[in-house]
Amino acid sequence: MRWTPKPKPSEDTVQHLTKILNVEDFVATLLVQRGIETFEEAKAFFRPSLDHLHDPYLMKDMEKAVARIEKAIENEENILVFGDYDVDGTTAVSLVCSYLRTYYSNVATYIPDRYDEGYGISFKGIDFADDNGFSLIIALDCGIKSIDHVAYAKERNIDFIICDHHRPGPFLPEAVAVLDPKRDDCTYPYDELCGCGIGFKLVQALGQNRNQTIDDLIPYLDLVAAAIAADIVPMTGENRVLAYFGLQVINSEPRPGIKALIHQVKKQTLDITDVVFIIAPRINAAGRIKHGNHAVELLTEFDFEQAQQFASEIEKYNSDRKELDKQITKEALSQIENNQEKDRFTSVVFQEDWHKGVIGIVASRLIETYYRPTLVFTKSGDKYAASARSVKGFDVYNALEACSEHLEQFGGHMYAAGMTLKKENYQLFKDAFEKEVERTIHPDMLTPEISVDAEINFADITPKLTRILKQFEPFGPQNMTPIFLTKNVKDTGYGKPMGQEEEHLRLFVKQNNSEGIAAIGFGLGEKFDLTTTQKTFDAVYCIDENEWNGKVSLQLRLRDIK
Repeated sequence: MRWTPKPKPSEDTVQHLTKILNVEDFVATLLVQRGIETFEEAKAFFRPSLDHLHDPYLMKDMEKAVARIEKAIENEENILVFGDYDVDGTTAVSLVCSYLRTYYSNVATYIPDRYDEGYGISFKGIDFADDNGFSLIIALDCGIKSIDHVAYAKERNIDFIICDHHRPGPFLPEAVAVLDPKRDDCTYPYDELCGCGIGFKLVQALGQNRNQTIDDLIPYLDLVAAAIAADIVPMTGENRVLAYFGLQVINSEPRPGIKALIHQVKKQTLDITDVVFIIAPRINAAGRIKHGNHAVELLTEFDFEQAQQFASEIEKYNSDRKELDKQITKEALSQIENNQEKDRFTSVVFQEDWHKGVIGIVASRLIETYYRPTLVFTKSGDKYAASARSVKGFDVYNALEACSEHLEQFGGHMYAAGMTLKKENYQLFKDAFEKEVERTIHPDMLTPEISVDAEINFADITPKLTRILKQFEPFGPQNMTPIFLTKNVKDTGYGKPMGQEEEHLRLFVKQNNSEGIAAIGFGLGEKFDLTTTQKTFDAVYCIDENEWNGKVSLQLRLRDIK
């Protein structure tokens, strides 16, 4: 594990912020590292406001999209809201269809089957629309590369509105409107929205047409916050505002479906991490194990008892998903060992009976053991399908693009992607991908890295600091939880390994004559010996709160010790 201090920002800028905000130097440093250099920027950061959201009509094609939906309503057309089967797609579909249904009833939803249809817009979905008299499809979180599908729909007199946030190819589909801030010709001020975020902007534009204000749309933000957290988009700009207010909805008046998912949770207030680890996997489990429709049913259900029934079914899918990913991870690790591929630049594994719904999770698990770009393949129909995951700083999408001659189709982001190929191209692709990564990856990227925001002493950890750090939330990419380094730390003798296999570490630490602080290190059990016999060690950690029996106390969440 490498510990890398973040670059030191300009001393003048730090001093300026320290003075105008009346905070410690290292707090001002944390802000400058996040691109905040003025009083106005700091105010916007610490006090997110719905007024900071951009006008949805700044997005290219928004007027066309709204006009086509209004025309469909006027002509009493049937509208099909189509979306991907993951959290971003199912929340986006739930958001747009539940909004439209508040004033128009001819709206249905369609989530493709992960196994039968695969990712994105499907011919089967378009046939369903054609057979059932739908003349407008609103596609969410997919469609930016679906040129053939949109042309196929056009032949059947079905129009498309595409709301996507993935990178476009060289040509756009011939849809009525293509909402995607990553279009080269779109000047929308923020291009890091997730698919559900684009869906929300469409709803915002439709709402403005009906003289609704942003306050009328707040109840939909629980869905947007769940999608932002699950899709790992940057926690900056509009995403930060939407997540901030979405968390407030989750903690005060969530929709019945989300309330049912968090009903069993003992915590009083959920933060973004809880959304990532409690809400998102359960929404995802439906599409992974059964069908994404189950997630949409849950999220659009307004009867709490019925929502609880759906939630308990989804809970079962989630525990099945955990068992599956554990088993497949074990088999994939054995495969890497048996094929003597432990020292490669990539992990590429395949087994035809692996469950397609969990291969993305398995790819992430493999990275925990072998830290390098990873692809997990399984059989899907007569093709091989894979999920890709990457390591910090390496763009796996670009690497796939360089090997695309061996692929049937691919799509995704810098850190996560999906693809299909023909069986006979598997080995050719595997070799090409290994060569491409070896050629382009920096050797440092193959070692996990902890970016350290600041070095501090335990004496600096005051109630005022913890109050300020709370206001840095919600955390996410480009606004990660600050990581601190403290040197010459000692355990007070109460340290012990924890967990069934003693894989975790619990300590009670001091520095010089400071007060003792509780510390927990998940996965650090093997480092227990470093902390015994009054030896001093260095620790990197974030400052955390522990909630137990209704009591909240300060603790350090250890990331590593040396």
